[in-house]
Amino acid sequence: MNYKIADIEKSFDGKIMENLGNNDYVIKINDNEHKLKIISMNSTGIEFILNQQYHKAKYLDQSTNEMNIVIDNVPIVINRHTHFDEVVFKHSGGAGAGNVQLLLKSQIPGKVVSISVAEGDSVKKGDVICTLESMKMQVSVKAHKDGVVKSIKIKETGTVAKGDPIADIE
Repeated sequence: MNYKIADIEKSFDGKIMENLGNNDYVIKINDNEHKLKIISMNSTGIEFILNQQYHKAKYLDQSTNEMNIVIDNVPIVINRHTHFDEVVFKHSGGAGAGNVQLLLKSQIPGKVVSISVAEGDSVKKGDVICTLESMKMQVSVKAHKDGVVKSIKIKETGTVAKGDPIADIE
C-alpha cells in the first residue's frame, strides 16, 4: 500500500512480506526489508520493535484518508491512500480521449460530506466538485474537464452509489 507523510515530498510503499509467528514480521518499506516485532497493539496505539529499536505510536485520528499519529513523541500525518484521488478522477471521466463527457459520475459509493461548487460556477479540470466519505475516508471528486456547472445532481448528507451522477459540466 502506498503512504505519504505530510511535509515530505516522497511517498513510500509498505507491506508485510512474511509473518514469522509470535507477533514477528518481515516488512518491506520501499525496497528495504526490516524486522518488526509487535509488543502490544490496541485501539489507541501500538508498541513495537523495528530493527532492534523500541517505538511507541499513539493514534490520534484515523477517521479520514489521513491518519494522525504520534510516534516517539513526534506528531505525524500519514495519507494512507495517496493514489485514491487519482483513481476517482480517472474513472469519473478525467482521463480519456477528448473529455467530451458532460456528466461527472461517482466511482465510489459514499455519503456526500460537502459540495464545493454551485450551479453556474466555472470550473477547471481538477477542481474539487464535492467530497464523499466512504469507509471512513474522505475523497475529493474533481472536475474531469474545464467548463460551467450546468446542474448538481447530489445533496449534502445524501448518499451516492458507484456510477451515480454528481454534476453536469458543459
